[in-house]
Amino acid sequence: MAAGAPRIFVSHLAGSQVFDPNGDQVGRVRDLVAMLRVGRRPPRLLGMVVEVLSRRRIFVPMTRITGVESGQVITTGVVNMRRFEQRPTERLVLGELLDRRVTLVQTDEEVTVLDVAIQQLPARRDWEIDRVYVRRGKAGVLSRKGETMTVEWSAVTGFSLEEDAQGAESLVATFERMRPADLANVLHHLSAKRRAEVAAALDDDRLADVLEELPEDDQIEILGKLKEERAADVLEAMDPDDAADLLSELPEEDKERLLTLMRPDDAADVRRLMSYEERTAGGLMTTEPIVLRPDSTVADALARVRQQDLSPALAAQVYVCRPPDETPTGKFLGTVHFQRLLRDPPFTLVSALVDNDLPPLAPDTPLPAVTGYLAAYNLVAAPVVDESGSLLGAVTVDDVLDHLLPEDWRETDFLAGAGHG
Repeated sequence: MAAGAPRIFVSHLAGSQVFDPNGDQVGRVRDLVAMLRVGRRPPRLLGMVVEVLSRRRIFVPMTRITGVESGQVITTGVVNMRRFEQRPTERLVLGELLDRRVTLVQTDEEVTVLDVAIQQLPARRDWEIDRVYVRRGKAGVLSRKGETMTVEWSAVTGFSLEEDAQGAESLVATFERMRPADLANVLHHLSAKRRAEVAAALDDDRLADVLEELPEDDQIEILGKLKEERAADVLEAMDPDDAADLLSELPEEDKERLLTLMRPDDAADVRRLMSYEERTAGGLMTTEPIVLRPDSTVADALARVRQQDLSPALAAQVYVCRPPDETPTGKFLGTVHFQRLLRDPPFTLVSALVDNDLPPLAPDTPLPAVTGYLAAYNLVAAPVVDESGSLLGAVTVDDVLDHLLPEDWRETDFLAGAGHG
């Protein structure tokens, strides 16, 4: 949903049909899942509980939802069919937030929550609960009279976590604004017990981001303490190359069991990466670069580059290939840097802009040669292409640095000497 989208009251979404991009029904919305925050900050909406046609209730993250309107919800079509399990930091919006008594901050008057409204934040994919629809008057099923009004989330108290709470819930809420690398540094210095509690309370996407930034020993420890189905969910949420690196460190039987639990497409990407030597272009690459067909336009390319969950290195250029346009692709034609995209009219075909002067990397290219390639041509990413000319993935400078730095670099407080100007 675009920035500036209208506010939606959750009662209007209850029972709404959920469709995939082809218009086929996935199920119906049975609840929404939010994470409360310390103080009066609005809760972040994590996703929806959807009852699929088999009557199973599953969790669909908001990152998988492309459209929300009264009466229907549209998903990307990629959903995890595992049964929904509520986590300690999560609250069911319909089941736990509505019909409860809260207090108006200005008057200390108790009111009843009738509904809450959600809205997508401008220029971001995040959603928040930002309004509360309340009724004055005494609590009770038979009490239907009293003035109703809509107030901001911060205008009431009785929802949010207490500042001095010591549980994992409070820690997660406190850490929410941290970058993954900074949160990983905090987790590394917690006790093993506390680290496991916080990891269990984080949502899958957040935990995946943090795991990617942790030392190898911490990654293995945390993954080992998760239920196997949840561990598979977190691995699916990780970048395929990071998931492959982590799984490579596990005993063979554990690795195979987790790969079997993962979605087949995700597992296939990870297995492909694990088939290459670790310190080669194939072992370093990600299988999810921006791939466009020759008849795509500059406008199409810029829309893909703007996706919030892309790293700067992956967003630096697009890769033009003949169909199929998922790795391994059809014939690789070349790259288009985002600066070139900014210089040409939106209707221009990317096939007219491809740069194919540089030879792509082969999957068995060793790490020193990959490093020299990026340095020599001032690149932050490079294509990896097989003998048949198909694009396999892209090597990014951040993955190269991971393998060039000392093994304990993640344990260094690299911000200690940073300036604060």
